[in-house]
Amino acid sequence: MIPTRALRDCLDGAIPGVVSTCAPDGTPNIAYMSQGQYVDGEHLALSYQFFNRTRQNILANPHATLGLIHPQTAQQYRVHLTYQRTETAGPIFESMKAKLAGIASHTGMSGVFHLQGSDLYRIDRVEVVPGSTLPLPVPAVDHLPALRACMERLPATPDAESLLDALLDGLERHFGIEQALVLMLDPVRDRLYTVASRGYATSGVGSEIQVGDGVIGVAARERVPIRISHMTSEYAYGLAMREGAAPRGSDLPQDSEIPFPGLAAPGSQLAVPIPGAREPLGVLFVESPQEMRFSHADEDALVALVAQVAALFRLFLAELDLADEFQPAPEKVSQPSGAPLRVRHYAVNDSVFLGDDYLIKGVAGNILWTLLQDHQASGRTQFSNRELRADPRVRLPDQSDNLEARLVLLHRRLAERQACVQMEKTGRGRFRLNICRPLELEDMDPGAG
Repeated sequence: MIPTRALRDCLDGAIPGVVSTCAPDGTPNIAYMSQGQYVDGEHLALSYQFFNRTRQNILANPHATLGLIHPQTAQQYRVHLTYQRTETAGPIFESMKAKLAGIASHTGMSGVFHLQGSDLYRIDRVEVVPGSTLPLPVPAVDHLPALRACMERLPATPDAESLLDALLDGLERHFGIEQALVLMLDPVRDRLYTVASRGYATSGVGSEIQVGDGVIGVAARERVPIRISHMTSEYAYGLAMREGAAPRGSDLPQDSEIPFPGLAAPGSQLAVPIPGAREPLGVLFVESPQEMRFSHADEDALVALVAQVAALFRLFLAELDLADEFQPAPEKVSQPSGAPLRVRHYAVNDSVFLGDDYLIKGVAGNILWTLLQDHQASGRTQFSNRELRADPRVRLPDQSDNLEARLVLLHRRLAERQACVQMEKTGRGRFRLNICRPLELEDMDPGAG
């Protein structure tokens, strides 16, 4: 019995498969397969783009034979299939749609290839076709030891920010993945925001992507990994990508956007959802200028890795909820000096500007504005995650507040901008604001005050 998982590498499109069908009158038909996808040990899916002879035959006679060639060993397989159904939405369809876009762009067929559905087949049996083969090349990465090395380090991290750093360090050191991003989900705004990155000219921390947009957004929406092996303009984010224009009818400046740091010309991409209870916590996204850089083994390893990241992330949150009542650390004696800095807050999307420079928006922006208001009113500089979670002014979403991720985002954004306001950790779930200039707070909401 041949493990059907051995067929996965044959379905990526490097060597097109051949689909054989038969009309009700016995007339045979042979056509090339545009794209196939391994579903599980008993099923695979083939792309449906055209109502051609293959499609007509399958609807009339559900039996088909698929000829496959392994792209590295040249081993040939003959797979006997029975058509089950066609899906036009959902994880399988969206994953195949993304991959087909890559294949179409790579072959100059973007205007021709359009996925109408994913045809699901039951695998009845698999035959090995006799013939000469090549030995399977030794992979550049031994995935099981690499996964173990990464997973051993993660539990030793003391907080969410260190966890993200350890994840990206492990990907680079043990998997050789040089470009990587971690994005967290804002379920209220239905957007993903970048909290950590590696291997780009700019960090992109704070940049956003709409759920459903590109490889990252589709992976989050469908809660399924998406791997693309060929360059595709449809799923290339690029350095010039922005999160969107300011809301119409508002006084919000137009430059309140952070460029997304993705490669301008990616050869391969892999987006893996970070699992959560009701919706994904976020997405791990890796890419490379090299085509066919990420294998099924990479996908499997990263799925296992982010599962541990998600578990540790939830553990950090639980520990913070059970932590002792807030005990402030000794105050630092430091008096802000210099010319006052104007800090503007726009309530339409909680964006904050330091002087003329855009800093942050959304929940993280509202957190910063709340902290600065408290500092201005009473001189406070020390705060705790626990009190922020209970503060109604912060307006954390009920279903998944992800406060830790938002504080990581805010801390990194302030540090990256070398702002006159910085966040310094003083203990588990505790931090201090270090403010080196006097601040003049101005709420730009016309109804404020």
